[in-house]
Amino acid sequence: MMTKQMHEFQIIHGAAELVRIEELTPAARFSLRARAANVPALSKALGLELPGRVGERAEARGRVALCLGPDEWLLTAPEAARDGIVTDLAPAYAEAPHSLAEISDREISYAITGPAALELLSIACPRDLDRLVTGRAVRTVFDTAQVVLWRDGPEAFRLDVWRSFAPHVLALLETGRAEIAAGL
Repeated sequence: MMTKQMHEFQIIHGAAELVRIEELTPAARFSLRARAANVPALSKALGLELPGRVGERAEARGRVALCLGPDEWLLTAPEAARDGIVTDLAPAYAEAPHSLAEISDREISYAITGPAALELLSIACPRDLDRLVTGRAVRTVFDTAQVVLWRDGPEAFRLDVWRSFAPHVLALLETGRAEIAAGL
């Protein structure tokens, strides 16, 4: 006996109202590595308290520090602040040895916002994104690409992806947005 299956797909117009994907302006980015004993001196030099727990971030003077590991931080700031970070940390090296590598050109950031942002990110991210609290960020994967995922609000995320993986990640995001718009 043959059965006849019918699928009804609701086309949702205005998918941009459900989820938006926007490439953000370039930013100054640094990878900072240091021992725990050197964190107070580096915090003082930067003018912000380096967070001690993975996923926590701190902000001051237009700078953001995200703890990615027990001895690793991602520092971000507007492009104009790039030289200031290097200048501020240079004198601290004698007292607090550290590694500071500029990675500004390595990554592209996308803002993913809207009521379906969480659903869109869930298509290729294995993390339980409901548990990612606003104000925190994590290193994770999106499909096969390593990314840093920031939660800026209940419906607002930022995705930092290596420039070489950006076309792949953006294509997945656009496909997901189209599926959401089609009601799939």
